Amino acid sequence: MNTQQYSNQEQPWIKSRLVDGIFILSPPFIALLIVALFPAQFKNSGLMPVQYWVVLIVMIDVAHVYSTLYRTYFNPVSFKQQRHLLLAIPLFCYMGGVMLYVGGGIYFWRALAYLAVFHFIRQQYGFMRIYSRQEKQGWIFRYIDNAAIYIATIYPLLYWHFTGYKKNFNWFVDGDFVLFHFDHLLVVCKAVYLLTILLYFVKEIWVFITTKQFNLPKNVLVFGTFLSWYFGIIYYNGDMAFTTLNVVSHGIPYMALVWIYEQKKFTGEAKPKTTFLKITFSKYGVLSFVGLLILFAYFEEGLWDGLVWKEHASVFKPFATLPAINSDLLLALIVPLLALPQSTHYVLDGFIWKMKRQDAGERAVL
Repeated sequence: MNTQQYSNQEQPWIKSRLVDGIFILSPPFIALLIVALFPAQFKNSGLMPVQYWVVLIVMIDVAHVYSTLYRTYFNPVSFKQQRHLLLAIPLFCYMGGVMLYVGGGIYFWRALAYLAVFHFIRQQYGFMRIYSRQEKQGWIFRYIDNAAIYIATIYPLLYWHFTGYKKNFNWFVDGDFVLFHFDHLLVVCKAVYLLTILLYFVKEIWVFITTKQFNLPKNVLVFGTFLSWYFGIIYYNGDMAFTTLNVVSHGIPYMALVWIYEQKKFTGEAKPKTTFLKITFSKYGVLSFVGLLILFAYFEEGLWDGLVWKEHASVFKPFATLPAINSDLLLALIVPLLALPQSTHYVLDGFIWKMKRQDAGERAVL
């Protein structure tokens, strides 16, 4: 990547203006447009058509989890370098999941939900730091950037927690978030939220006036984060709206980043390359890249539906004959195993996305 300070014509794209614009920056805006065009279906609905569920959950949400494989287990070089980490994390995630589930299924789902929330928040922070990698700003401006991206995600979550009433959606299952009723505290949080927005806005105007520079991708990312989290959690109270804004804004950019990063590293790497990776990162390999992710996601969701949920038999016909698990002991063993791709994905992301800043020595963790 070019690490020279950008000008108005040289923005700090990860891949290019077109690729970043379509696959990383535009998803929250496209998702919000879809929701806004059909308010009756999205605003307060707790229902979701099966076909729409397949696209959002199977083809994007669950599929993006498996894209981590290309950065870890599928890459012989990365696997050799981080072998102990890549073997230990799934083991500890499974053991921890079983212990939580034995104590009560809701404790397992609650821990997984809050782990997922942390992962979602850190992804937005990571993208923001990547797009800020060329900036020559002081520490105060960097703290304002950090505060903006964190408050954009955390305030809607606090609103969800502190309003004290159950919404028409949840993160994983009913009751996974602990709800309180703190009106006065929520007023303080809202004031901090609005003040941070104002502070970030003033800071960006000051930077533009004094340097004649405007970091387009970073600002689009921050703006998209504010919009998707606010409308997905606060404005709309529907499962379709929340899932659309949450999944599309998170899953598509993540898969795009994995593809961009691994494809660039693969083409520039002199070490031996497997046939599988040669096919995946060839000119049209993105089709096999996405196709394999969807295949894994379909298989996992099929097992979930056949063994646990029994909700979408028409979609997962090959798994419809599987016996539903009713034993608490078996559920304590099977549910954490089925959720292992998700829990491993959330934890691994704290280790595998580390990009050095040559300017300030900072690390952007995604």
